[in-house]
Amino acid sequence: MNLILLGPPGAGKGTQAKKLEDKYGLKQLSTGDMLRAEVAAGTDLGKQAKAVMDAGGLVSDDIIIAMIENRIQQADCAKGVIFDGFPRTVAQAAALETMLAKKGHPLLAAIELQVDEAILVDRLNKRVAEMQSRGEAVRSDDNEETLRKRLQEFRNKTAPIIPFYQGKSLLRSVDGMASIDVVEAAIDKILVGSGAGAAPSAPSAQHP
Repeated sequence: MNLILLGPPGAGKGTQAKKLEDKYGLKQLSTGDMLRAEVAAGTDLGKQAKAVMDAGGLVSDDIIIAMIENRIQQADCAKGVIFDGFPRTVAQAAALETMLAKKGHPLLAAIELQVDEAILVDRLNKRVAEMQSRGEAVRSDDNEETLRKRLQEFRNKTAPIIPFYQGKSLLRSVDGMASIDVVEAAIDKILVGSGAGAAPSAPSAQHP
């Protein structure tokens, strides 16, 4: 069972991925972690990636997909994986789809956590104010300006993959502004309705 969690920063993807790991035995994959592991291990892919990064470039989609292909064959990915933060572009989505299909483990669903950006910004400001009132340290990037930039980047670069998965009849959407437990239940409903590899028959909310 391979899934993608979609949504902007602050949508709760990490929280829900952890719950899916615990409940279904899936493995959350981070391309950043994979890159660091390949580089540290000195693999051929790691050496290629390191050379690109040392030169100030971006690691190619081909290298990333090859790393994912290697990673999903490891024992802890036997029950399936959760992609969080990847793919980020339509080209990456298409390449990932091709690779997974070749392996015989296609995506079960791309689950979008829909959120209200204005509320996300308000929550951040309240959290920071509460931390400051308690005398706690606040991360330098934990501020409204940075969050707005990250939200804009999501809209510009990653949001276009939403219609890509909608066109593949893989997109399922849930209300990411609901409580953690309600979001978890909505995702469970999607997965239970999907069966083993079948397209979900009763999504909680279809993207318009």
